[in-house]
Amino acid sequence: MTILITGATGHLGTLVIDSLLAKGVPADQIRAGARSPEKITAVPAVHLDYEDSASVAAALEGVEKVLLISASVPGNRVALHKAVIDAAAAAGVQQLVYTSVLDARDSALILAPEHKGTEELIEASGVPATILRNGWYTENYLGTLEQAKSGEIVTSTAGGRVSSASRKDYADAAVAVLTEPGHENRVYELSGDTAWNFDEFAAVAAGILGSPVAHRAVSADEHTAALTAAGLDAGTVGFIVALDADIRNGLLGVTPGDLGRLIGRPTTPLAEGLSQA
Repeated sequence: MTILITGATGHLGTLVIDSLLAKGVPADQIRAGARSPEKITAVPAVHLDYEDSASVAAALEGVEKVLLISASVPGNRVALHKAVIDAAAAAGVQQLVYTSVLDARDSALILAPEHKGTEELIEASGVPATILRNGWYTENYLGTLEQAKSGEIVTSTAGGRVSSASRKDYADAAVAVLTEPGHENRVYELSGDTAWNFDEFAAVAAGILGSPVAHRAVSADEHTAALTAAGLDAGTVGFIVALDADIRNGLLGVTPGDLGRLIGRPTTPLAEGLSQA
């Protein structure tokens, strides 16, 4: 059996490879696909660029299982993912695992539409698939932890909660569905066991930094003005404020428990995840 990991030099891809090896999967049964395969030494690596369909097809030759890690740049994800899905169908792949986003088919989350489009392509392809609808990564808040060094974090999330988990938790879940039977044609909603709000984040940050940290809740308009004054471009400002609105509306705070069940342990708490990162 050969398992292909796409985006293998990224944060999640690297952790998936580490987890596969730790679980005892032989290195020669793992194939790492990346635009810069020379950066990978732990397992066999091949050139794979989502924008180069020939490289995708070549990377999938002789592969039984594929982990399609979502492209990192929003706006063109569906077209990039289609190259992998089409190649998987042509190669007769036995299982395609895709890292989607929470409630992708029905959510109003700003990130959901491209994941919904990808899920629909996978369904139409006929390839046996496992959809991992990943929630938020704790590591996404390292920038917020850096901001906390000033003694204050500012959001327009109100009391909204985030059920984050560490990237390693999500990597271990991917490995579970790739190496254990019975996960084909399943959808898992993955998130941390506990949802926290930004008052609680501020308290955790204070403990890590050893100095007081406060959370200042502002309106969306005030947040937009502050981010603009800080020099961020309009696109980035719009994305941050929209994401805070999604949190405010409860879209990233669900705790269905699928992640803990897949990995067979509690998910990594916020404080531990931030400290490790």
